[in-house]
Amino acid sequence: MSYAPTPSQTVGPFYGYALPFPRGGEVAPAGHPDAITLHGYVYDGAGNPVPDALIETWQPAPDGSRTGAPGSLRHDPVTGEVIGRDGVAFTGFGRVPTDADGHWAIRTLPPGGVSYIAVAVFARGLLHHLYTRAYLTDEPGDPLLGSLDARRRATLITRPEAHRTYRFDIRLQGEGETVFLEFE
Repeated sequence: MSYAPTPSQTVGPFYGYALPFPRGGEVAPAGHPDAITLHGYVYDGAGNPVPDALIETWQPAPDGSRTGAPGSLRHDPVTGEVIGRDGVAFTGFGRVPTDADGHWAIRTLPPGGVSYIAVAVFARGLLHHLYTRAYLTDEPGDPLLGSLDARRRATLITRPEAHRTYRFDIRLQGEGETVFLEFE
């Protein structure tokens, strides 16, 4: 008798099934005057967009606190379905899939105490997710940025756009590959 492979036996993507949740990219409360948008594209080694990746972000609140607020994965008390955020609390956590063009976006608040937002990338062909940082400014004295040559450093710096918007493209391999961090 043979059985179908389970997710632990195969390489995904299985992200669209249970990981995205309603309003996962709305980290900032709706209508908050200090909200910023962080967005970009995920590209593979050949420079093609990755339409089935998942991006997670973590960051401190604007005051520098790292406790966040519970509520990203709230459930409907009647049906038990995930209904997502309450639209009021800042949680510091975002999770969004890329669209058919490999694009992703979150609306958040500027992080306090650091000049970056931590990012994790889940994508097809990756046995382990990748960690990186999206720096909103080129922070002088930052140990990570200071350890990189200018070309590699540039892969971590967002590009400011109009209306409090920052672009951060992620290249998984090849020319201009994003700097990824290894945690032990």
